[in-house]
Amino acid sequence: MSAEYATFGLAPATRAGGLLAGGDYQVHRDFVDFVVDGRPLLYRLSDLDAVSPLASDVPPSLFTAQVRALLLETGAPLPGGRYVVYGCPECEDIACGAVTAVIERDGEDVIWRDFAWQTAQDADLERNGYHGMGPFRFRGPEYRAALSALLDGDLPGSRRRVLLIGARAALLARLAAALRTIGIGADITQSADGVPADELRAYGAVLFGRAVPARERDTVRRVLAGAGAEVPCVDALAPVVPLLVAQTEQALEAGRGDRRRLTGLTVTGSTAEFEVVSACRVRLTAHRIDRLSRARSRDLFDGVLAPGRHRVPLDAPAVKGEAYVVARTAGTVLVATARP
Repeated sequence: MSAEYATFGLAPATRAGGLLAGGDYQVHRDFVDFVVDGRPLLYRLSDLDAVSPLASDVPPSLFTAQVRALLLETGAPLPGGRYVVYGCPECEDIACGAVTAVIERDGEDVIWRDFAWQTAQDADLERNGYHGMGPFRFRGPEYRAALSALLDGDLPGSRRRVLLIGARAALLARLAAALRTIGIGADITQSADGVPADELRAYGAVLFGRAVPARERDTVRRVLAGAGAEVPCVDALAPVVPLLVAQTEQALEAGRGDRRRLTGLTVTGSTAEFEVVSACRVRLTAHRIDRLSRARSRDLFDGVLAPGRHRVPLDAPAVKGEAYVVARTAGTVLVATARP
């Protein structure tokens, strides 16, 4: 088989979790994505919510088995020499759907070809094949070096733990429970005083409740700096658990700007504006506090958008008064205050 060489690499990636407007939730997953010719392979699949088999929250033995399978040290798990490239982020059942490909050796080279969407043991390339994707020919030493490094290196997602600071114990308890539901550890305290430095460095973000005074927030930041804990500190926007979960998710993505598929979310009047880096499915949800101080959540938009700057009209009542908009796509969560 003839094919031009493509470069192969790996990069940490995230499938952002969160509470959805209807009460459902999606689990937070950290995984290693495949980078082909300098671009995450997942970005070529614009409407796919999935993770690679190289997830950080699986047991080490299973992670190692997945790496060795991709190194072709074991037999293919599916007929026809097919391997799962991306699967369901909630479970491992192929019935939920998975992107598979034939992975094979050609001399020293490794080839990925015949990508398909698969929901059973056998793939139907004519009906469900990704005909414009691949084949990719990788140089064997480069391919094996990238995957073999995972067997000795650290897994992504080692800082999926947040510190919640505030006096409203009931709200923070609900937030902590929601975060744990989607796979993010959370601890609650009224002050960071007395917390060991090594424990502070284990947190990926800190969230302040709205009632925490500015002087106490400054004190916590000084304690964190003294402990060498360079983590983002987030001020809670409103006592709405799904909104606070989204703020936490966004904070945990800090430092991953080069891998975000959405940037620059602003909401003015009844229009949301943002930048799409690569084609993807985007969902917009509004959270607001009504005149009786009740939390209201509502889905506003759900669709696949092409790269570029987009302006999306919103239902005006949904962003009336104190309101906030959350934008989600695979691996990215953005939060913005709705301004008149």
